[in-house]
Amino acid sequence: MAPKTAISPTRAVDYPEWYQQVIRAADLAENSPVRGCMVIKPWGYQLWENVQRALDDMFKATGHQNAYFPLFIPMSYLEKEAEHVEGFAKECAVVTHHRLEPDPEGGLRPAGKLEEPLIVRPTSETIIGATYAKWVQSYRDLPILVNQWANVVRWEMRTRMFLRTAEFLWQEGHTVHATAEEAIAETEQMVDVYRDFAQDWMAMPVIVGSKTPKERFPGAVETLSIEAMMQDRKALQAGTSHFLGQNFAKAQEIKFQSETGGIEYAWTTSWGVSTRLIGALIMTHSDDDGLVLPPRLAPSHVVIQPIYKDDSRAEVMEYVNSLRDEIAAQTFNGAPIRVIIDDRDIRGGEKKWYHVKRGVPIRLEIGPKDIAKNSVFCGIRNQPKSFGISREELVQTISTKLDTLQNELFAAALKLREDNTVSIKSEAEFRDFFATKDEDGIHGGFANCYFADEDALDPLLKELKVTIRCVPREGNDEPGTCFFTGKPAEKIGVFAKAY
Repeated sequence: MAPKTAISPTRAVDYPEWYQQVIRAADLAENSPVRGCMVIKPWGYQLWENVQRALDDMFKATGHQNAYFPLFIPMSYLEKEAEHVEGFAKECAVVTHHRLEPDPEGGLRPAGKLEEPLIVRPTSETIIGATYAKWVQSYRDLPILVNQWANVVRWEMRTRMFLRTAEFLWQEGHTVHATAEEAIAETEQMVDVYRDFAQDWMAMPVIVGSKTPKERFPGAVETLSIEAMMQDRKALQAGTSHFLGQNFAKAQEIKFQSETGGIEYAWTTSWGVSTRLIGALIMTHSDDDGLVLPPRLAPSHVVIQPIYKDDSRAEVMEYVNSLRDEIAAQTFNGAPIRVIIDDRDIRGGEKKWYHVKRGVPIRLEIGPKDIAKNSVFCGIRNQPKSFGISREELVQTISTKLDTLQNELFAAALKLREDNTVSIKSEAEFRDFFATKDEDGIHGGFANCYFADEDALDPLLKELKVTIRCVPREGNDEPGTCFFTGKPAEKIGVFAKAY
């Protein structure tokens, strides 16, 4: 008989539904009255705030500042950059009227038609570019290194909370430079920031690489991305950084007087990550009992659950409060350990599973018997069994325990990727890898393949629902032979099914 789990169905039975159930059980978010949009609940938003805080510090450490730009973009701005608007046209939400009036048949109807339709931003290159055109006059005005935290709207027809919603939260960096070399260096620097954040904070190993021409951001000269493997062996694009060349500068007239006195178009970049990172966290680490969080991002590191009867409440709570203060005086990752006490009047088992499903890294249970031994009962989220430990040892080692959990989560995710990555040299091997289910009922994983002609691969990739995730930046120095055409090939691509 299979062991009972807190989440049903399990990952092995129905992975997409398991994902939705983890979100509900962890109380991260829920669907909103607006189709395709979500309500991010306090526990989920605290998680996003921790993501924001860490990334914001990393951006500022590399010289960037925050600003804010309009939600609405005149349609004519998008029309100036043909490739860009073509890439987003089907996802645009359009505002055509500016007021409501009573309808003679009841209710309300739009009135006051706008002279020019406004697009609810799907991304901000065009509106920010128009602003930068006013800011930039001379080479002395460069570089501009600006980021904004905002919401965007992309009218998705098939949505899934955190991974793909009509409205989502993100950050978008937009920079302007005097030379192509500076802009390329910025593009590479920011994808490295994303890599470091994913691996050091999210405990999620990623591959850094370039997108192929068909997979690039619309209007970009080069797109770099970080790609991660989820537990169902699918890839997730977790962040992108774009070298835009002079395409947007020419469309938006971002020009400057150079040191030699000539007028030149600037070179621009953009880069971003979104609340999709929360989905990545869920699918990288969580299990059949609910959410599993890397301690660096967990809203709370430790929850203390007092256990008492009425006559022992005062004694237990005095002990619990003093222990909380002692733990909170310890540091983890350069900041005080975040501790909460759950003294709700509900059954102990229900309380335990509430915090297990929410992914709190360490749970402590304390009752009169524990106090008599000056000890606590400790559960660590990725370990199946709880254990007793003296109070003194707990306080001395709690930061180490959090570090260990952070490192173990990364190691487990890296092992999953390594165990499910293959090198493929023929079409037959490729078909077998992506069309055949393994013993876990899962198709494929990551396939490293030399390829020569992206267009030639289209029919095969569409048939198998596989994409080229990126051309890895590392380990791609030797030429080889295309697995599909047999022609000489310069680069290896990472192929996978993806979200």
